[in-house]
Amino acid sequence: MAEKPVLVVMAAGMGSRYGGLKQIDPVGAHGEIIVDYSVFDARRAGFETVVFVINRKIEESFRSAVGSRLERVMDVKYVFQDLNDLPEGFSVPEGRVRPWGTAHAALAARHVVRGPFAVINSDDYYGPAGYKLIYDYLLDHPEGDSGKQEYAMVSYTLRNTVTEHGTVSRGVCSVSPEGYLESVTEYTKIAKDGEDARYTKDGESWTPLSGSTPVSMNLWGFQGSFLRDAWELFPGFLARTLKENPERGEFYLPDAVSALKDAGRVRVRVLNSGDKWYGVTYREDRPTVVSAIAGMTARGLYPEDLWGAL
Repeated sequence: MAEKPVLVVMAAGMGSRYGGLKQIDPVGAHGEIIVDYSVFDARRAGFETVVFVINRKIEESFRSAVGSRLERVMDVKYVFQDLNDLPEGFSVPEGRVRPWGTAHAALAARHVVRGPFAVINSDDYYGPAGYKLIYDYLLDHPEGDSGKQEYAMVSYTLRNTVTEHGTVSRGVCSVSPEGYLESVTEYTKIAKDGEDARYTKDGESWTPLSGSTPVSMNLWGFQGSFLRDAWELFPGFLARTLKENPERGEFYLPDAVSALKDAGRVRVRVLNSGDKWYGVTYREDRPTVVSAIAGMTARGLYPEDLWGAL
């Protein structure tokens, strides 16, 4: 029987982004925050274990504010993204305080995750479809002993991920006719434009983007070997970034995936979700998220008190 996938939640930035966990704004009627809905959706998709990647400085407040209620319904584990968690021979450069990026965050789970796993951002609402897609795919495509490994990524339609209140960064995907990922290109300034979007590099000239463009929102499905392979790639990244951008360079999940894909070691199935993505990129986004959650609750997608009936 295939090993059940676990959920890895990248939450190490929560304290810095929101000024401390106690300042995380609830989006549900009973104080639920976005990650509550993520775990709820993952649980009903089949996930039974969640691994939170956090900053050690917020461990106590995170366990109190988030982990304690989720421990009643899931097997909850905690790991720490540590700036000093580096391969032998490397050290943190002077002046570096910024984390090493999303691939490094995922690597923090390498000591507790052995089999298939999904990765998400803690402050993104992905909708229930993505979790079911990724869980089923990982179950149906167990890790092989040889040949290419099968990863998966859930893509979202661009128009379902933009905000009315400013520009956003999105990973624009190129997908083969067979449904496999060819590339992810980061566009850092995308703005809503009716049912479509547009992007700029210089803040002055704009290029249109179709609203139907598939984009990555960092919902990935990996086999356990990814953590070993990414750790092997990490020294090469460090060697480059310590020369080029020692204080700010980051090791991103798409970069690690691209390196393995270009080496012919993996292929990535793109699974499209029709759900709308929500996040609080700007303070003005919060009322939209609260309203959306209330609407989905009224339609019966979620119970009014998310964990109260359990």
